[in-house]
Amino acid sequence: MNALIRAHSGLRYVVLALLIAAIFTAYSNWQKGASGDSKIYLFAFIATHTQLLLGLILYTMSAKVNFDLISEKVFRFYSIEHIFMMLIAIVLITVGRIRSKKLTGPAKHRTVLYFYAMGLIIILVAIPWPFRNLGSGWF
Repeated sequence: MNALIRAHSGLRYVVLALLIAAIFTAYSNWQKGASGDSKIYLFAFIATHTQLLLGLILYTMSAKVNFDLISEKVFRFYSIEHIFMMLIAIVLITVGRIRSKKLTGPAKHRTVLYFYAMGLIIILVAIPWPFRNLGSGWF
């Protein structure tokens, strides 16, 4: 279980880096009027879904997920807030990827930019950063 927690915590930085790279690439391609697809969009998509799978496994095993203690901040965050915000973010990223595959030209990159950026913002809010006092560290 500890290895899964470490993998999930470490992969967050890969996901964040790939999403930021995809957003900057999408903005650049949109401004240039490029028409092709970028592999970075796919890599960010795959990384977020891998993170989702690890998170779902941890969700079923974690002692921090406890609906009997939902009135306490830490248990509420891990039992409800974290998972639902992450699911919403991943749905946005997935919708952005699928919709962009059906488009051509600058509209493709604009779609990725908007959906991936919305997903990234939600992910940043949903991460249990150490300064939020939710019982987790930087890694």
